[in-house]
Amino acid sequence: MYRNWLRKFPDLPADFSALEKPSDLAAWELSQWLPAHSFTLVKEPDLGDGFRISGSTVTGGETGLLYGVWALLRHMQGGAPLPAESSPRYPLRMINCWDNMDGSVERGYAGRSLFFEGGEFAYDPARIRHLARMMASVGLNVICINNVNVHEPAQGLIAERLPELSALADLFRPFGVRLMVSVDFSMPLREGLPTADPLDPDVQAWWRRTAEKVYDEVPDLAGFLVKADSEGRPGPFTYGRSHADGANLLARALKPFGGTLVWRCFVYNCRQDWRDTATDRGKAAFETYQPLDGLFEDNVILQVKNGPFDFQIREPLSPLLLSMKKTSLALEVQLAQEYTGQQIDLYTMAPLWREIFEDLPQENLSAAAAVSNLGRDENYFGHPLAAANFFGFGLMSWNPDFSPAESVAQWIRLTYDFSAEQADNLKRWMLSSREIYELYAGQLGLCWMITPHTHYGPNPSGYEYDLWGTYHRASRDAVGIDRTEKGTGYISQYPPELADRYRDPETCPDNLLLFFHRLPYSFALKDGCPLIQRLYDDHFEGAELAARMERELTALPFPEPDAGEIARRAAKQRENAQNWRDVINTFFHRLSGVPDARGRKIYD
Repeated sequence: MYRNWLRKFPDLPADFSALEKPSDLAAWELSQWLPAHSFTLVKEPDLGDGFRISGSTVTGGETGLLYGVWALLRHMQGGAPLPAESSPRYPLRMINCWDNMDGSVERGYAGRSLFFEGGEFAYDPARIRHLARMMASVGLNVICINNVNVHEPAQGLIAERLPELSALADLFRPFGVRLMVSVDFSMPLREGLPTADPLDPDVQAWWRRTAEKVYDEVPDLAGFLVKADSEGRPGPFTYGRSHADGANLLARALKPFGGTLVWRCFVYNCRQDWRDTATDRGKAAFETYQPLDGLFEDNVILQVKNGPFDFQIREPLSPLLLSMKKTSLALEVQLAQEYTGQQIDLYTMAPLWREIFEDLPQENLSAAAAVSNLGRDENYFGHPLAAANFFGFGLMSWNPDFSPAESVAQWIRLTYDFSAEQADNLKRWMLSSREIYELYAGQLGLCWMITPHTHYGPNPSGYEYDLWGTYHRASRDAVGIDRTEKGTGYISQYPPELADRYRDPETCPDNLLLFFHRLPYSFALKDGCPLIQRLYDDHFEGAELAARMERELTALPFPEPDAGEIARRAAKQRENAQNWRDVINTFFHRLSGVPDARGRKIYD
């Protein structure tokens, strides 16, 4: 029905009355692909989401049987390695949708909401089941359906709209997918209480009653997701309370029902004066949460962005992910390509995630969450090749050691009927797309040189004098932020071995150099190239590679309508890369006065 990696599999049945549980669906999926007698499904509840495959038997828990069958089907249809046994690294593998009930999607680049329109629930049940099937096919098990910035009438999702929420949960349930909802911390005020103070007994009682009503309607709700005290959202700071106070209030209300409270750590001062060179936005999350380590209820998960800023093209790992030893954490990444081309420019994310997982301690990480790239476009993802990011996130949130190359190769085999040479060519460009984008849009750890608000295309001065703490401080002599102890001190939030590596420009990786250091344009990089020349070279190379990528992608025999859509977006990416090249090179040439050593065109 819809163009994605499931297009080669049989359509779902119109009548779902006999498919109430994931194990029922597992048996149906298997029967559609293989003769019914070929494989036996054996339920072993203790395995939960895990499964074993031995000979012609798949053994697993209620959901594990479904994941085991999909591992088998991906193996048979797409050539994926077949594990003898497997269980997920993280119990919660989540998609965070930023959908608003008016039908818009904040940072959505694939059309309007799949769930809402005009302030109401508005969805196609068949399409919701197809989305749930996509999630099940790669092991994803939770979807938060509404924006973390909760606006009316979304507050009603845990009040007067509960019966409608229950009906939507019914569609996801056979696929082993549970709903989560974003809630407004100030919700008690909406219901007539004079305060939302988390230590107020009436507020605590109100949340307990609310949780009871919610779970009466949706008994398997995964829990609540909260954004508090950030970018204008209400939170416990209003009442002089800590975020542990705020999170624990909701967690205690959810605990009797097995619910989880996911509390986002995206908290910072968004009213910074650009003249203030001591305040560093990147330090905020650590300063807010690290002193609270060990003070959260055991059903609280702190959701931490992969970097200290906001999904920039290149950031170091958030120090908060390295320092919370007594608190459950969720890694948050962004499928929606807000700063990475907005599903116009090709940007395959699996190599980025591989780097993050390699550096990330796993012992207290209990969830992986991705900000959705879903929308109502016919293919769900805007750019047809952006589907590979959703696919890859599922596989890597199940197993963070999963190979990016294998993820992309598997997706290509499941999605297109290409020759081996054609598939290898597509895989090569997809795997190099992150590097290409970084060359023309964000090299050496520079952040925030993008068009304000829309976040597409270059504007090196756009955020430089605003209130959001997003500065690169380029001058005629130097560029970058000194985040050592001599500067903002951010570097001291890292463990000593990492801090030592980043502190010295000679040992700091070049791709993070200007994130941690303010350096003159004459500074020699590790290959001897002056910094200013590397800025020029990378932008020229990135634009050249984007043009070459367009030529080679459009030569591949994609089926329609993918062929036309990929060609249109690749042409736009080529134009975007050229624009980045000319704007950024001109910006630095005008500041520094240093010409390009290779004599290429830079505009005066």
